[in-house]
Amino acid sequence: MDNETAIQQIQSAAEALDYVDLQKAARIIEKEQKRREKEARRQAQQEMKQVAQKYGLNLEEVAAELAKGPKGSGGSRGKVPPKYRHPDDPQKTWTGRGRKPVWVKDWEAENGDIEQLRIPES
Repeated sequence: MDNETAIQQIQSAAEALDYVDLQKAARIIEKEQKRREKEARRQAQQEMKQVAQKYGLNLEEVAAELAKGPKGSGGSRGKVPPKYRHPDDPQKTWTGRGRKPVWVKDWEAENGDIEQLRIPES
């Protein structure tokens, strides 16, 4: 029996069931789904172990390395300190990355040198 035929038989049987029996059938299907998911996980873990062994790796080390996240992918690298500060409002800063804030553009439009806004390195 192919899958399509099995699904059609399940549908026909479901239509014939009353509400209580339909709930029982749903629990049976859910239990089978969980069993198969558990089996698929076991199979995947076994395959990962085999691949790790093939390359002389310890699976725990591989998992720990993966948990660290990708390197050089633009992930979180910490907060970048600001390089420029507004001359009148010290709360307005800019790291020098991304688009220039309006206050920097305004400063430059008034023939101000951006280097005058640079925060001295400590």
